[in-house]
Amino acid sequence: MAMTSHEPARVHDGHGGGREPLLVRAALALEHNDALDPAVKALEPVAEALVASEPARRALHGRVLGHALHPLLTDLPIGAWTSATILDLTGSSREAASRLVGVGLLAAVPTAVTGWAEWATTEGGAKRVGVAHAAANSVALGLYTGSWLARRRGHHGLGVAIGLAAGVVVGAGGFLGSHLSLARKVSTHNAAFAPEPPAHA
Repeated sequence: MAMTSHEPARVHDGHGGGREPLLVRAALALEHNDALDPAVKALEPVAEALVASEPARRALHGRVLGHALHPLLTDLPIGAWTSATILDLTGSSREAASRLVGVGLLAAVPTAVTGWAEWATTEGGAKRVGVAHAAANSVALGLYTGSWLARRRGHHGLGVAIGLAAGVVVGAGGFLGSHLSLARKVSTHNAAFAPEPPAHA
């Protein structure tokens, strides 16, 4: 399985001129922030241990699919938590919202594991952004855990408030994940999916 990972580079949208959007500048700043390197070095052995064996690597990288498993799994926790937020904001079933938060917590475990396995294949600026991505998701996971506990203890309003804060953090983490997969094309994939040559008119 091949892997595509680009070093930090300024990518233009074709419009030229003007100042890049705030989020673009934030992503580029993370890519060049060497203050994240100690965290990268500390976490590398953990990620590499996940993919140390061939069977584990094949499973966690989604080789049966031909491309990374992690992006597919992210739909599960994010979908459950987003659904819970909709129920909260519309005043619908409290019990259903609580269960959805719990489902998201359970789904976040395999999602995080496959994410670390994917991170093990990256390098340079992508590794730094990956650390920030994981940090945001870890904070969100902690908040959603607090939200679920508050709901189960009958403190529904507190649970909703914590859940809304968690949703904001998940959004930040999701942006960084999208930056890696869409802007930097970081993903394990089968060599058969190599970029096709441009079509000629």
